[in-house]
Amino acid sequence: MESKLYAAVLSDVLDGLGFRNQAMAARLRPVYPGAVVLGRAHTALTVDIFELRPDPYRMEIEAVDTLKPGDVMVAATGPSERTCFWGELLSTASRLRGARGAVVDGYVRDVRQIQAMGWPVFSTGMSPLDSAGRSAVVEYGTPVQCGGVLVREGDIVFGDVDGLVVVPREAETEAVRRALEKVDGEDRTRAALESGMTLTQVYEKYGLL
Repeated sequence: MESKLYAAVLSDVLDGLGFRNQAMAARLRPVYPGAVVLGRAHTALTVDIFELRPDPYRMEIEAVDTLKPGDVMVAATGPSERTCFWGELLSTASRLRGARGAVVDGYVRDVRQIQAMGWPVFSTGMSPLDSAGRSAVVEYGTPVQCGGVLVREGDIVFGDVDGLVVVPREAETEAVRRALEKVDGEDRTRAALESGMTLTQVYEKYGLL
């Protein structure tokens, strides 16, 4: 399924189902070319802090250690510009737990190493800063707003070069069915255009654009 789907078609079918605010803000981008992420959201919420506290990583570690196979870490940071929530070691630990990637509405680091792993991460940017004394995880596994979209534990998250889309659990069966149908229809539309039909003719025949 992952190889056939793409963010734009999922966004279109969700629009058609009445879910019109499921695409995350364009500020969230893949940290390396070609990254594609698909999995179920495991959420985390961070806040900025302004002192170095004892055991600064405790909740962050708990959030990672509760990832399940097929999960995607979805972290809402504000979005903070003071800190990095994610890096190479968290990526390594998550991958070994069977997680599928990370989406961070904030900064990440160790991008060269993450790219070498081929593990998909999406973020608003990169920075070398450590989180200790700058931010702290306050909750995980609860609803968060990430990239302007409400994300709940277990929602499907899909991301590619066009951006990130969140499929609510209550709509996932119908959304995926319609998306796969739309991909097949777009393939037929493309073939018709390449055969010499005009865009008007193709749209009249297939109703896809």
